[in-house]
Amino acid sequence: MQLTVPPDIETLINRRLSSGDYANAEDVLRRALEAQDAEESWTDEERRALSAHIEEGYLQAERGELIDGAQVRLEIQAMKVDWRSTRQ
Repeated sequence: MQLTVPPDIETLINRRLSSGDYANAEDVLRRALEAQDAEESWTDEERRALSAHIEEGYLQAERGELIDGAQVRLEIQAMKVDWRSTRQ
């Protein structure tokens, strides 16, 4: 199968490739489709849990309990690495 993508999608793919996290465009598309598939399979309970986490974060922000952006990026990167290791 060959795909023709519009320029805006090509830009997104190239941005992901330049991050070094993907070997090629196929990897980028595979990850995007896996994420979409996972999201579409969420149960109502999982959606409620996500909403609760978002609400909790919002309330923490209102109270001034924010985490430094650099620290958050490090934590998210570590979670991403862990998540990816379970997907392979």
